Amino acid sequence: MKDWFRRHAKWGWPALALVAALAVGGITTGLGVTTGFGLTKGTTPPLWTEQAANAPMPTVQAPDWVKIGRELKPAVVNVSTQRTESGPAEMSNPFGEGSPFDRYFKDNFGSKPQRHTRAMGSGFVINSNGYIVTNNHVVDGATKISVKLSDGRELPGKVVGRDAKTDIALLKVEAANLTVIPLGDSSTMQVGEPVMAIGNPFGLEQTVTTGIVSATGRAIGAGPYDDFIQTDASINPGNSGGPLINARGQAIGINTAIYSQGGGSVGIGFAIPMSLAKNVVTQLAESGKVTRGWLGVGIQAVTPELAKSFGRSDTTGVLVSSVSEGSPAEHAGLKTGDIITEYDGRKVERASDLPRAVAATPVGRDVKLTVVRDGKPVTLTAKVAALDTKEAAEADNNGGEKAKPALGLAVQPLTPAIAQQLGVSAKQGLVVQDVMDGSPAADAGFQRGDVIVEVDKKPVKSVAELRESVAKHGKGTQMLFRVQREDASLFLTVSV
Repeated sequence: MKDWFRRHAKWGWPALALVAALAVGGITTGLGVTTGFGLTKGTTPPLWTEQAANAPMPTVQAPDWVKIGRELKPAVVNVSTQRTESGPAEMSNPFGEGSPFDRYFKDNFGSKPQRHTRAMGSGFVINSNGYIVTNNHVVDGATKISVKLSDGRELPGKVVGRDAKTDIALLKVEAANLTVIPLGDSSTMQVGEPVMAIGNPFGLEQTVTTGIVSATGRAIGAGPYDDFIQTDASINPGNSGGPLINARGQAIGINTAIYSQGGGSVGIGFAIPMSLAKNVVTQLAESGKVTRGWLGVGIQAVTPELAKSFGRSDTTGVLVSSVSEGSPAEHAGLKTGDIITEYDGRKVERASDLPRAVAATPVGRDVKLTVVRDGKPVTLTAKVAALDTKEAAEADNNGGEKAKPALGLAVQPLTPAIAQQLGVSAKQGLVVQDVMDGSPAADAGFQRGDVIVEVDKKPVKSVAELRESVAKHGKGTQMLFRVQREDASLFLTVSV
């Protein structure tokens, strides 16, 4: 070996070292990757992945917004409303008419004339015979509605029907052969898709803005059926009720709300998805109102802690926290503690999925429910009933039955799993799910997670028992509660 090095010394020591390294198996780089003849790569991954600067860009065809805007702008209308607000009630002169104080009371406490206010929004034509979709809040309380078409005509608008829960209203004007906007399928929308908004922001008619779908399935606290499309297309006051249009020239949403601290657009706007609006608009056209399905369960999200308590490895589905007496859910055999994973063949991923699905189900229809009970799947069948005003309070709460608005408490029955999660020793009672700000319960010191075990020194096991206790008390009377909070027991008094 020495003779070999002497004969090849003219190569220089760096070259000789390289040859020697290759002869014994290779060179180890700084990233731990070994290269050479017949050598294996190491396990350390590269710090980053890099693409060449001249790599080909994906080809995406831009929407022809000029053509789409030109064709659809005539279908967008300006909706202006007039509301009448009454002045304050007159206060009579306690000293009698003609007294020295008569003029003072008439000037300061006499009846004030009615005041007329105006508001403005947008809408779009969906039927050539004059049916127009807009937001409920645009026309709510209006004594007069005027619809201005793109050709300059102003026509009186009539409310065919409106739905406050989804903020959708359907108007009708006496006109024919109007330009319409076709309705698309919002369920196929993907984040990043281009969209266009047309409306009358701040009264600036026929304004067009563009952007992308920023998110889908947004819940912003607007109602029990929140499922908004979020977009960065500029939406401002006056855009309410206008269409959100996809690259195919179809309305896939109704522009409704914005997130803004100053009142103007900051690139966060929300639109009602057309997949929700179609059913509502159809019912408004047929009957002027919306009839929703009712199952009769109080539900809550499956948190990681609850999932662990119920022996599940994922948080999909919704936990049944209460079952209303005489409800379709009770007749179907649903029980508190069940986890609903499928409804009518569709998977229930989030807690908000179930109320929307039930509400959209035709009344009287039998639906299959897949639930997990004690770790095992169970299939049940429920006949969906109609949601009435009394039951709507339960659906709106979307997570337990409200005990009584006068108290400001939302409660649900205590289950062994919930007791274990809260770390309480109580075997029965009612868990406080929510405490309304400024309510008597909040003033008394109630907190979320408290377990009500006694009311007026008597055990309480159900929401019905709590309602009965409240009903027995007159307005302004005191109720005595004993609650468990973690490992402590304490008494609270509430003024009804």
